[in-house]
Amino acid sequence: MTPSPSDASANPDQLRVLFATPECSPLIKTGGLADVSAALPAALIALGVDARILLPGYREVLAQLPHCREIARLAPMAELPAARLLLGQTGAGVPLIVLDCPELYDRGGGPYQTEAGSDWPDNALRFGLLSRVAALLGSAASPLAWRPQVLHCNEWQTALAPAYLRYAAGASAATLLTIHNLAFQGIFDPGLVAALGLPADCFSPEGVEYYGKLSFLKAGLQLAGAITTVSPGYANEIQHEPLGFGLHGLLSARKDRLYGILNGIDTGVWNPATDPLISCRYDAGTLASKSNNKRALQQRLGLATTPELPLFAVISRLTEQKGLDWLLQIAPQILTLPAQLALLGGGDGVLERGFVALAQGHPAQASTRIGFDESLAHLIEAGADAFLMPSRFEPCGMNQMYSQRYGTPPIVRATGGLADTVVDCSPAALADGSASGFVFHEPSAQALLAAIKRATGAWREQKTWRALQRNGMARNFGWEASARRYAGIYAALASGG
Repeated sequence: MTPSPSDASANPDQLRVLFATPECSPLIKTGGLADVSAALPAALIALGVDARILLPGYREVLAQLPHCREIARLAPMAELPAARLLLGQTGAGVPLIVLDCPELYDRGGGPYQTEAGSDWPDNALRFGLLSRVAALLGSAASPLAWRPQVLHCNEWQTALAPAYLRYAAGASAATLLTIHNLAFQGIFDPGLVAALGLPADCFSPEGVEYYGKLSFLKAGLQLAGAITTVSPGYANEIQHEPLGFGLHGLLSARKDRLYGILNGIDTGVWNPATDPLISCRYDAGTLASKSNNKRALQQRLGLATTPELPLFAVISRLTEQKGLDWLLQIAPQILTLPAQLALLGGGDGVLERGFVALAQGHPAQASTRIGFDESLAHLIEAGADAFLMPSRFEPCGMNQMYSQRYGTPPIVRATGGLADTVVDCSPAALADGSASGFVFHEPSAQALLAAIKRATGAWREQKTWRALQRNGMARNFGWEASARRYAGIYAALASGG
């Protein structure tokens, strides 16, 4: 039986790690971070690491965890309100410590934004509390008997934890910060330093100060014992402009502590041979059955149920970062190939309205669903012929890996994790069995269109397409190798390395 997070570890030789995150699938999800937060701790446990998750008690989270029990009460500090710690577990059985503070988390909207799409005005306090509690649990002052040796922080929302530990007295856990997207930095007014319960002397270039502002992410990058990011390519890109977003100098200076570790995917959840959310299960030996999912997807979306047209799909936040303005620009040309286009996602209002108008004008060929639907996401991966990810930058990306596993070759721009995980369909790569998708380099709509046309030509050659599908399905994107790398870094940090 898994020991309670309120108890000391059942095995003192186990490495103890607290994984602090602002989201965790399926409890609360806005993007790939939630999938990582669910899958990586589970993979670490499978390797023998005593890993536990710390997550805010958003309304949506607590509604799914009715049987949580209280394990600690936390007093207010500065302008951070009182809170409780509740004990639950994920669907995979990973111990879950939920930070219950109704004043900060019991509200509608999303974890970071209001229903109208603007940032919560008290986000500094909401995630200051999360960072502070993560640090508390990694310190000698923790109210729990279980003490992590390593605190693994994720994104700016937990990146202030290394600062809390640095300026606290007493023994504390080593710290590691993972950058999932450097563009989001948690920058706030410097007057909040006192409100967050941090000492005045932390507001310096060696601490939390960033060009006269308070930056959660900069604090973590400056003070964490190690920094990781979610692909080797992105680790290199962020040491330079433009993808360093002003932090490239600091990251370059700390490159001896910066590691690029490719995200994995949950190969149990994302498996076309067992997926309960798709119309017809299949594997690399039964790829002909994939066409049943295409027909089911076309029917669900109201598209013409014709097998003669390639169906291109997108599941994404609708932002310029994702290159979806390029896609909208060339969408009419895609439809005249001819082809079909299906999109699931939400975000920028201009892009949303543009894709909705496209679908309304071409209902047999184009579909736009605003929002997120897990079952539809699975059916899209299984039913589409090819998957589009034309990102301007992409720290890692998950869908290009899901797509390859589902025999749905991705079309991607050569950046970050996309370049690390997709092999272009060249004659040489086809010959050696490594080709798994289509990669373009120039950041433009016309380069994307050229890649889509190239993919359409390959799709019409069944032998070539089957080779691409099988090559992608044979690749191993599971978490084990990456989890082992994390475990090695944890062990070095815990031993003072």
